[in-house]
Amino acid sequence: MISNRLIVYTAIFLILTGNAAFFSNVTQAYPVNLKNISFLLSLAWGFGGAIVLVLSLVCFRYTIKPVIITILLVSSVTGYFMNTYNIIIDESMIQNILNTNMAESLDLLSPKLILYVLFLGLLPSFFVYSVPLAYRSGWREAGSRLKLFALTLLSIVGMMFVFSDFYTSFFREHKPLRYYANPTYYLYASGKYIHSLFETDTSILKSVGLDAKIPGSDSPRKLIIFVIGEAARADRFSLNGYERETNPLLKKEQVISFTDFWSCGTTTAVSVPCMFSIYNRKSFNDQKGKSTENVLDVLKHARVNLLWLENNSSSLKVAGRIPYHDYRTSAENPACDIECRDMGMLKNLQTYVQGKPRGDIFIVLHQMGNHGPSYYKRYPPEFEKFTPVCTSNQLEECSRESINNAYDNAILYTDYFLSQVIGFLKQYQNTFETGMLYVSDHGESLGENGLYLHGLPYFIAPDSQRHIPAILWFGKNVDKMDMNSLLKIKDHTYTHDHLFHTILGLMNVETSVYDHRLDMLQKTPR
Repeated sequence: MISNRLIVYTAIFLILTGNAAFFSNVTQAYPVNLKNISFLLSLAWGFGGAIVLVLSLVCFRYTIKPVIITILLVSSVTGYFMNTYNIIIDESMIQNILNTNMAESLDLLSPKLILYVLFLGLLPSFFVYSVPLAYRSGWREAGSRLKLFALTLLSIVGMMFVFSDFYTSFFREHKPLRYYANPTYYLYASGKYIHSLFETDTSILKSVGLDAKIPGSDSPRKLIIFVIGEAARADRFSLNGYERETNPLLKKEQVISFTDFWSCGTTTAVSVPCMFSIYNRKSFNDQKGKSTENVLDVLKHARVNLLWLENNSSSLKVAGRIPYHDYRTSAENPACDIECRDMGMLKNLQTYVQGKPRGDIFIVLHQMGNHGPSYYKRYPPEFEKFTPVCTSNQLEECSRESINNAYDNAILYTDYFLSQVIGFLKQYQNTFETGMLYVSDHGESLGENGLYLHGLPYFIAPDSQRHIPAILWFGKNVDKMDMNSLLKIKDHTYTHDHLFHTILGLMNVETSVYDHRLDMLQKTPR
C-alpha cells in the first residue's frame, strides 16, 4: 500500500468511528435537513482533510506506523469518554489525566471501554502494523506527500468558500463544537499543554508573604480544619434548599452554608492548586501554581502548625512543603471496605493536636467525596438511603433516578463526615478557637443535557460543574464574626478566589499580601 493511501484511510476511519460526539453536537446546532445537508457533508470532508493535513506533516517512512498506531489507540479511548460522558479533552483535562492514580483509572474501566479499545484501537492498529507499505525514492516520495497536502488544503479552502456563510457561523458562534473533534483537538491541546510546561521555570520558587506573622494576644490558640470536597454540587445540599434531606446532621449544627459559591475550575487538577493560590481564576495557571508559594506557605512563614491528610488522588503539589500523610491504603486508614473512607483521616488527629503544645494549628482534609462515575462506591452500605442506585460506572446505561440516588447517598456520607469533624473540634473548643471550613473543588454533571462528570472548559461548563457548596462552623471561643453577621453574607457571591485571604483572616495572619476585600469574613458585609 502507498503511504499516502494509508493516511487517507486512517482519516476516513477516524471520522466514521471516533467522532459520534462531534457530529451529535454539530447536528444539534445544524439539524439534518435540506438546508444544512450540503454543509454537514462538507464539514465531514473538511474535518477528514484536517486529519490528513496533520498526518501528512508527521508521517514519514520511519514514523508513519508508530504515529498512526498511537493516534488510533489514543483516539479509541478519547472517543469512548467523549461519546459516553460528553466530556472534552482540553489542556486541563490532560493535566487531570496525568494526575490520575491507578485506583481512579480502574474505577473508569468498563466492558464498553474495552470494546472501544479492541475494535477501534487494537484491531486497526494491528492492520496498520501488518500492512506492507510501498515507498517511492527520496524526492518522489516527498513530492507525492506535498501533492496530497496541497490538494487537501485546496479542497478545504474551496469548501469553506462555497459554504462561507455556514463556516462563518460555525467558527464564530459555535466555537465549542471544535472541542469535540477527535483526534485534532486533543492533539492541539496536548501541544499547548507541553508548551506551557516550558513557559515558567518551576525550579525557582517565588516566595509569598515572607513578612507573615501572628500578633501576640491573650486569645486561645487556633485549631482550624479545612475540608476539601470532591465533585459536590451546591444544589444537592439540603442546607441550600434541596428537597431531599441530604444534610440531616449538619442542620443540627450552627453552620453557615454559603449558597452562591463558585469554583476556580472544573477539574481537581485546576481547582485545588487554584483555591490555595494568591492568583485569581483568570490569572491562575498550572505553571504559576507550581512556581509560586501558596497560602499554606504563608501560614508556615507565620509559624502555624500545618498538616495535610489525603484521601483523594494527591495534593497536586500544594502540600509539597508541609507534613503530608496518605490515607488511601488500609495500612494507614482504619475505615476501609471496598475503598478507604474519608472517616479514616480522623484516626490520628487527636494524637497530632495533643502533640503540638505551641502555636496555632491548620489541618487540611482532602476528601474522596463524590468522585465519579462510581458514586455507589463513595459511601458505606448503611448510607444507602435513596434507592435504587446505579451500580455501574457506565452512567449512560443507568436511569437518571438511580444516578441521582447514588450521588445523593454520597452527599449524605459527606454530611456525616463533616459532622464528625465538627464533633472532633468540639472536644477542643474550651482550649482552642476552633473552626471548620468545607469547600468542594468543583461540581458534577449528572446527565443533564447529556453531560456527565466534569471537566468542560470553564466558559461553557454548566452551573452544575461550577456552583459548589461551602460551609463554615465556628466553636464557641471564636470571635471572628457573630452569627447574625454571617447570616447577612451567606447569600453573597463568593469564589475560590476568596479562600487565600479568608484563610489568612481566619488565622489572624498579618502580611502585606493579605487583602481584606477578599476575606469573606470581614465584619462589614459587602
